[in-house]
Amino acid sequence: MSDVPYNQGRSLVGDAGRQAHWENVYTTKGENEVSWFQQSPVPSLDLIAQAGATSNSAIIDIGGGASRLVDNLVEQGFEDITVLDLSAAALAAAKSRLESRLGAGAQRVSWIVADATSWEPVKPYNIWHDRAAFHFLTDAGDRAAYIARLKRGLKIGGHAIIATFAPDGPEKCSGLPVARYDSESLGRTLGTMFKLVHTQRHEHATPWGSRQIFQFSVFRREG
Repeated sequence: MSDVPYNQGRSLVGDAGRQAHWENVYTTKGENEVSWFQQSPVPSLDLIAQAGATSNSAIIDIGGGASRLVDNLVEQGFEDITVLDLSAAALAAAKSRLESRLGAGAQRVSWIVADATSWEPVKPYNIWHDRAAFHFLTDAGDRAAYIARLKRGLKIGGHAIIATFAPDGPEKCSGLPVARYDSESLGRTLGTMFKLVHTQRHEHATPWGSRQIFQFSVFRREG
């Protein structure tokens, strides 16, 4: 699959600042030196399965970084996988890891270096997965831009799986403030096109043993 260059989009200054932050993170820290590292992304995999994804479902992982979700999806036989992230370094690390582990299987993946608030989807997806990207959007304009892309990028009847810090989760991550949500407040933010179909809390253990409370919410695109 193709590599897509960075999209110089809507808010150039904001995009560039976010990109610089995450490039610095992924060029100065190892995969398991960041708080969000998961050896196995079980909650995400379970929710993708519950959403009825099949091998030919189009799945996009927003803010996927160097996450191992893509490895698991390829190993489970999914054929149409896209990973989008601001950091070229993060995606390069994930791609290299995948190629060394799975060889030709890595060719099933499209890697997009872009900001989810300015990227333009070129096709609709069945599954939109976002673990800990949306909650960094503390500006209302950035949230509106993200949701506009979500509406264009998710098929009617498709599912958005969005994990954010819960109301009792951390107030910051990677030195940046976050917006915390429960399923109801996230649903109000996304709007009436998205119907909440599942919600669950998850306690994530960081590599150094601290605990972070996440809220996973699954929405079906209604119209």
